[in-house]
Amino acid sequence: MTIIDLRSDTVTMPTAEMRRAMAEAELGDDVFGEDPTVNRLQERAADLMGKEAALFVPSGTMGNLLSLLALAGSGQEVIAEAGSHVFLYEGGGAAALGGIQIRQLPGSAGVMSAEQVREAIRPADDPHQPPTAVICVEDTHNQAGGVVWPLESLRAVQAVADEHGIAIHMDGARIFNAAVAQGVSTREIAAVADTVTFCLSKGLAAPVGSVLCGSATVISRARRWRKVLGGGWREAGVLAAAGLWALDHLVDRLAEDHANARTLAEGLAELPGIEIDLGRVQTNIVRFQLKTTTAPAFIEACRRHGVLGGANGRHGIRFVTHLGVGMSDVQRVLAVCSRVLGELG
Repeated sequence: MTIIDLRSDTVTMPTAEMRRAMAEAELGDDVFGEDPTVNRLQERAADLMGKEAALFVPSGTMGNLLSLLALAGSGQEVIAEAGSHVFLYEGGGAAALGGIQIRQLPGSAGVMSAEQVREAIRPADDPHQPPTAVICVEDTHNQAGGVVWPLESLRAVQAVADEHGIAIHMDGARIFNAAVAQGVSTREIAAVADTVTFCLSKGLAAPVGSVLCGSATVISRARRWRKVLGGGWREAGVLAAAGLWALDHLVDRLAEDHANARTLAEGLAELPGIEIDLGRVQTNIVRFQLKTTTAPAFIEACRRHGVLGGANGRHGIRFVTHLGVGMSDVQRVLAVCSRVLGELG
């Protein structure tokens, strides 16, 4: 039985062409700054995000942590949306390693308003409160279901940050999905932030890696922190080559993942026992609630029929479309979900 894996877009596999690019990559020692393929990837990433410099890192979690460590100090505070990845899913790294506190604001579909942010900024002259150092935004927002931050909302938050002299970090793990969904460039989105991370190993299908982009000064500090954390690469061009190939060939096709997610969501909405907000299905993530059974039971029953997904709480489910999941797979998933709901109903 063929398995359809919708647990995440991190399960994507490198294409044959990507593997050839990896095998043929020109290599050097990146700790010495001598890997030409890594250097090309970093230059390309910085250009795509409109930043001075970039740093190739093993994961988006490390990229986010490096940015916060470079922008904030012990005893300072980062403002982030309550469902953000940097707060929920990164092991408390900012607190554990940087002594940095994260203040959570309840957003609307993952989006914080400029007024919310303004009210959350701590008074600079109050010794009782931790100074606000960074505002963190996540685009697209994973927990909210792949929702895209509207550019006008991002720019409004940027205006507040500029007014108070506070840095913005963007967790742009899926920034290319956000750009494709809005028909804008990644530069336009990243322009609101001082630093931005993006993942190569999700929809872009590279096997490993993310990139942190920002000013030369901040990236220099982040590079030192990367070394401290054990993230110094050696001949990492074999991995960077996959990222370069993905940036050249796989960005535009993200629109297919979005179309497949929309078809999947609309089909799920027609099934009894499922509650879904179609307004939140804007990219490649589909989140829905079960009304007649539990998420663990549903996921296990789907697994027996060859469909893998993720449970989110007692009744929530997440499906993620990606490279390797086509329209025929979407139709099979819908058939399996209908059958499972009948079996568990």
